[in-house]
Amino acid sequence: MRVLVIGGTGMVGSHFMQSYAAEGHEVWGIARNSASSRMAAVQDKTIIRTDILERDSLEEIIREKRPELIIHMAAQAFNGDSWRLEQLTHQTNYMGTLNVLHAVRVAAPEAKLLLACSSAEYGNITEADCPLVEDRLLKPHTPYGVSKAGVENLGLQYALNYGMKIYLPRMFIHVGTGHPPATAIQNFARQLALIKKGVIEPEIHVGNLESARDFIDVRDGVRAMRLLLEKGNTAEPYNICNHKAYKISEILDMLVEISGTNAKVLSDPALFRPADEPLLLGDNSKITALGYKREYSMYKTLEDVFADWESRI
Repeated sequence: MRVLVIGGTGMVGSHFMQSYAAEGHEVWGIARNSASSRMAAVQDKTIIRTDILERDSLEEIIREKRPELIIHMAAQAFNGDSWRLEQLTHQTNYMGTLNVLHAVRVAAPEAKLLLACSSAEYGNITEADCPLVEDRLLKPHTPYGVSKAGVENLGLQYALNYGMKIYLPRMFIHVGTGHPPATAIQNFARQLALIKKGVIEPEIHVGNLESARDFIDVRDGVRAMRLLLEKGNTAEPYNICNHKAYKISEILDMLVEISGTNAKVLSDPALFRPADEPLLLGDNSKITALGYKREYSMYKTLEDVFADWESRI
């Protein structure tokens, strides 16, 4: 099978490339010229450099490679950063996806296409709303969440109007190695690795520790999305999550234990978001019905993330 991963140097994209390449499929990735990856999925010759905002270039690449499966993971992917990068977030996520959809429609209309949607689409929720089911009304309240709701609706539009085979995973927070320190887990792990190596004082700066999130190891998430592609329905959202939430304070405690440090915790106003759901917990019954089972515990995931940051510093 010929597989094209758009955003192939990112954390999730890299794991998709590794997963399919390990099975002997022909795999290519698309990435911006400025993108790099410490997790070389396959030899760099398989990475094609272009931007998803370049519609003609995307169309040319897809026409040449004739992929049977396209995984679209390229995005401004950080919810917190979307407040200060509002225009970039909408341009990259919405217009970039529109370009991808157009290019696939004209150059590979029979290909399966997976679009990275997000739990941020659920938006302004309370604990009483959880666990979140896929048919709940979407009320996104961050620029990122709004952009991803747009991505999902674009996918639905193209599936309904053009008969394209489009799959819509609503991805909850994926955690893994090779990720920048733009999320709480990565930021904590990086700071603790710096502390352990004596680079900084034993103080860790944190934001809101009371919110709780349904985290999923990227390796589990990729397996779940592959099941969706193999057995799921097109044009229908599926939560990609574990149906278990952890408080950020619990995550921090586990990472401190794993690091073997004694860090003083300091609340940093700069790390608080304008809007932050107290609980984000998904119902994963639809994806488990396709055969998904969790393999990686939260503790094991955090051990791997911390070891990764130790090796990077």
